[in-house]
Amino acid sequence: MRDLTRLPKAHLHLHFTGSMSIPTLVRLAQARGVQLPEALVDSVALDVPAGKRGWFRFQRFYDIARAVVKGEDALREVVRAAASDDAAEGSRRLEIQVDPTSYAASVGGLQPALEIILDEAQVASREVGIQVGVIVAASRIRHPFDARTLARLAARYAGQGPGQVCAFGLNNDEWEGPTAEWDGAFRIARRAGLPGVPHGGELRGPDHVREVFAHLEPTRLGHGVRASEDPALLAELVASGVAFEVCPASNVHLGVYPTLADVPLRTLLDAGAQVALGADDPLLFLARLNDQYAAARDVHALSDAELAGLASASIDASFAPDEDKAAWRAEVAAWLASS
Repeated sequence: MRDLTRLPKAHLHLHFTGSMSIPTLVRLAQARGVQLPEALVDSVALDVPAGKRGWFRFQRFYDIARAVVKGEDALREVVRAAASDDAAEGSRRLEIQVDPTSYAASVGGLQPALEIILDEAQVASREVGIQVGVIVAASRIRHPFDARTLARLAARYAGQGPGQVCAFGLNNDEWEGPTAEWDGAFRIARRAGLPGVPHGGELRGPDHVREVFAHLEPTRLGHGVRASEDPALLAELVASGVAFEVCPASNVHLGVYPTLADVPLRTLLDAGAQVALGADDPLLFLARLNDQYAAARDVHALSDAELAGLASASIDASFAPDEDKAAWRAEVAAWLASS
């Protein structure tokens, strides 16, 4: 079996606070005199049984972790650590997702927060050996007008290259708010050339995926695994060219599926879907990007050729410049040709 760490790939579904390792979180908390709950910094405690999994437990811990990320130094450290961790796993492109609202108060506003993150993404791209783009994402638990403000801000920094805003997203609890209320923000983003990458189809089923597809016109769908429950819908999404950001560890830790074997990766691939594996929130799900590829190999029995196909699909689904994609695809082919 070929070394997955040497497999070139793109990481397209990684949240800002959730990208941290436990040691990074502890270091930031200690520097700010914050006492973290043991259950958040103990990997054994985080790996809870199926009966205790779910969204609200996850959100409670995420909010605690996010509160530690305050000040410019912390924002820069999160970006740098995420880039370094992904580069060590063979990623050529990272598209990290952030709602700058969560960090604005500690650095003087939304625009300074985003500019700090973009600047460090550019620095990390030069120094760490991975290209880092930024996805600005609104939250379903905030007013849709706030999303429009974020879309306008994101539009000022739009671009494909390192340290630029490459897409606009919508995250948080899928059950919150009518999806159509966010269509205005996504129209603003599209006019600025920013593709839409909203979450949908993890906590909620096919009907929710239809709403997201109809109202937000996604280029990529964050998760989308529940579309597998409706073959006609899945075929429509595949025909439209929507890519799926599939995060198996997230699906299990949030109680969507009992085990990794139940995640419908094969169903999506057999339907012809373009799938990009993602880690989502390694801090809480205890699995980074290569763990998702390892699960695809060990649990879903994907061959090295199929894993190379996943890696190439992730590169194709990224918003990197075309010339970079071509170079990385050639590296994937070289990995597969190696013994």
